[in-house]
Amino acid sequence: MSFRHCFLFALLWLGLGAGQAQAQNFDPRSAVPPDSLVASEEILPHRADSLRQRFDDERMLSRLKAYSRRKTIAGRAISALFDFTQRQEERAGLDVVLLDRQFDSHSFKVVRRVDIQTLDSFGYSLTDSTKLPRTFWEKSGNTLHIKTARSRVRQVLLFRPGQLLEPQALAESERLLRQTPEILDARVLVNEQTSTRDSVDIQVLTTDVFSITAGFELGSATAGRITLGDENFLGMGHQLKNSYRYGRNLAPNGPDIPQQWAYNGSYTAPFRNFVYAQANYRNEYNYRSGGVAVQRDFYSPSARYAGALSLNAFDQHIALVPTAEGQLITYYPLRYTVQDAWVGRALRLRSYDLGYENPGRIIVSARAYNLRYSAVPQPDTSVHFPTPPPDFRNSTLLLGTVGYSVRRYYKDRYLFGFGRTEDVPTGTLVSLTAGYDLSGAVQRRYLGVRMAAAAFSTRSGYLYGAVDVGGFQLMNTERSWEQGLLSTEFTSFTKLYHFGNWQYRHFLSSRATVGLNRRPGEQLQGITDARGLRGFAPAQPIFATSRFVVNYETTLFTPLSLLGFRLAGLAFADAAWISDKPRGGSPFSGGAPYTGFGLGLRFRNEFTALRTFQLLIGYYPRGLNTANGIRMFETARETVTFTDFGLGQPGTGLYQ
Repeated sequence: MSFRHCFLFALLWLGLGAGQAQAQNFDPRSAVPPDSLVASEEILPHRADSLRQRFDDERMLSRLKAYSRRKTIAGRAISALFDFTQRQEERAGLDVVLLDRQFDSHSFKVVRRVDIQTLDSFGYSLTDSTKLPRTFWEKSGNTLHIKTARSRVRQVLLFRPGQLLEPQALAESERLLRQTPEILDARVLVNEQTSTRDSVDIQVLTTDVFSITAGFELGSATAGRITLGDENFLGMGHQLKNSYRYGRNLAPNGPDIPQQWAYNGSYTAPFRNFVYAQANYRNEYNYRSGGVAVQRDFYSPSARYAGALSLNAFDQHIALVPTAEGQLITYYPLRYTVQDAWVGRALRLRSYDLGYENPGRIIVSARAYNLRYSAVPQPDTSVHFPTPPPDFRNSTLLLGTVGYSVRRYYKDRYLFGFGRTEDVPTGTLVSLTAGYDLSGAVQRRYLGVRMAAAAFSTRSGYLYGAVDVGGFQLMNTERSWEQGLLSTEFTSFTKLYHFGNWQYRHFLSSRATVGLNRRPGEQLQGITDARGLRGFAPAQPIFATSRFVVNYETTLFTPLSLLGFRLAGLAFADAAWISDKPRGGSPFSGGAPYTGFGLGLRFRNEFTALRTFQLLIGYYPRGLNTANGIRMFETARETVTFTDFGLGQPGTGLYQ
């Protein structure tokens, strides 16, 4: 945990403690009991029933608010840390269905004019035009921030002046604006006052996030990590990421002095028609890579074409055998390039409603993945290897996918943010992937099937399920199957419950990765964080060939604000079953599961690119490298994420 986060946690504890201390101050009115016939309710003392006493959030907030008005040091600290402004939720115009039909009367009219207004990150609101930056911090943040250019907003819109307005183009443009990392929220509306029978004027209003990110992690007096990035470089939507590590303290390997620093960076630029170009570079000891890519996804149900083209080069030095401590490590050169290309076409289905487009799509795509080695390890044949060294061969993988996709989006709040509009994807997906692997001594063919579905309701919540199965078949006389994979995913959350000004939800998810006749030596990458138990740091690496994970979380959204960060409390329980049997199998054959339980605080600022960080404490009954099984940690990862129903590039199941 960094010093900055420890300082914020201490200030939060001090503020809550100060609110409780106020109750001990002497009030002269308590010396004489008030007359119950003439005294107002504010004067009368409120004596809680000891049998039915419960937590009063309104009373706690009013005490904190009153204490913040004091001219003392503690009072001014509370006033600076907490924001007691009553937030008015937007009700008008919030239909649960994003692809609604409120603008059906304007379909196929000519777009006459598009007015775009972009707002800075701090102090503005899409629902309150009178709200302006007032504090020093809001004005200073807006001074450093470059607003998103109108030309960038036009790139995301699905309509242009002089063109006919297609059905759902307004709602889809609004959703796509919210999906961009540089925009917090957006509204796309028709100017009803200037609309005519055959033309419309459209108003677009957006608020930015503070896109500049910077960080410093101090590992020791001579080692650390520096990060610097911008999600909206020069206001054009360009993404710049840099990470530099120094003082890695790698031990010398004989006369070889390892490189003690590492760098990883990337630059992404958006273009019209949702085309993105990216360049990346990585440099560390015994590993260098770089590449470029151009891609366009099925960003919306209205997209007809998608594809990508990438070229990456890798230069490594690897060790083929483990060595004892103190012995020299023999590294062998490994250099190769990867060319990857795919293209997809979405076929629209006929709609019998002229004002509403059929959301179903038939999607056909093809991919070619080409791997070429320019240098491979050439070990000495006199050296005994405990396992056969890897067989580095040039390969070409050809894949094709045919699928049926239905995509719908809904609006909700208090999922991952504190009141802002969030888009919930639902729909149906069925796809079949087949292809050939033209590598090795024996050619193989691949076959995979994926099915997924999701539904959402403000009364009952969200439910998502998916199953994916695939494997390779050897094209020889045996025709046996290998490197199979069965993966499942389940995600759900309840409706939003209210407890005064506090609100909460329950989240539940599970993921299974089951290996089927995997090759010797193939293993999964543990059960930590995104692959299993959040915050889990085992004393020894945990390897598995099959895994099943369950994650539960309750999130309590509070009305408190700390230095611009809204505060939420959470409780979690995680469990992971693994099996280390060779070649895979049932994950429940490995005995008792690894478990983790904990509590924590989540701080979220909707107006910055690094929006969330969490301070958690967890208890792990087994496997942790501490004696009591308790660990405090920090993370920015959301436990529950959404999966869209748009098909992308064809691929094989990920065994990791």
